[in-house]
Amino acid sequence: MRLLLTGTGGTVAPRLAARAVAAGHEVIAWDRAEVPPDDLAACSRFVEHVQPDGIAHLAFGAEAWAGMLARTAAERAAPLVFTSTAMVFAKRPDGPYRPSDPTTADTEYGQYKVRCEQAVRAANAQAMVVRLAYQVDLDGRGNNLVAHLDAAHGRGEAISASTRWIPALAFLDDTAAGLLSFLTDPEPGTHHLDGNAEAAWSYERVVRALAAALGREWRIEATQDPVHDQRLLESRRVRPIDQRLG
Repeated sequence: MRLLLTGTGGTVAPRLAARAVAAGHEVIAWDRAEVPPDDLAACSRFVEHVQPDGIAHLAFGAEAWAGMLARTAAERAAPLVFTSTAMVFAKRPDGPYRPSDPTTADTEYGQYKVRCEQAVRAANAQAMVVRLAYQVDLDGRGNNLVAHLDAAHGRGEAISASTRWIPALAFLDDTAAGLLSFLTDPEPGTHHLDGNAEAAWSYERVVRALAAALGREWRIEATQDPVHDQRLLESRRVRPIDQRLG
């Protein structure tokens, strides 16, 4: 597969690219400096030049860009994956959430992702909107939970870990594997990739399990706040976290 991939300066896309290349696929990374996402005519010409067999849109950008990529994929009969987020759901009503549940975002970022989801679906009935959980990477680099916890420890802070918050979480490698599976074995519609969907571990349990697995001496303080079940149900294409940390 010749895969056009956006977002390679972020957290998930580089891992998806590495996994795709290892599986024998060709990856074309979108260079914003060469093709500005707000120039839709240039974007269209670039996609026509690349002639991709599949498109994975992981980058932050305007809804119009997402819609254009989805429409182009439809014209090419190529699979299109757009990554969204658990943040399309607010804390009220509480979760867990199914792909078919109405979105309730109350943050600017969550509402932005809802608008992108809508633009993608309007442009391509065969598109795959994949909502991601917070990422865990044992390497502890970049934007992920381990890096966040290490940073707090480095500042001398105690880590407040709620026993009543059930977060949406997935290991970065497992997220990349799940996204690649949607491109190679398409399933149109809205999907979730949450490794905690069935395990339902509290944030406090996750943090302690990570500390034990990594030999970290984080100072962890169990709390009762926040209270929230953030899980993304029907996450069939991602490895459960209890298999990673159990």
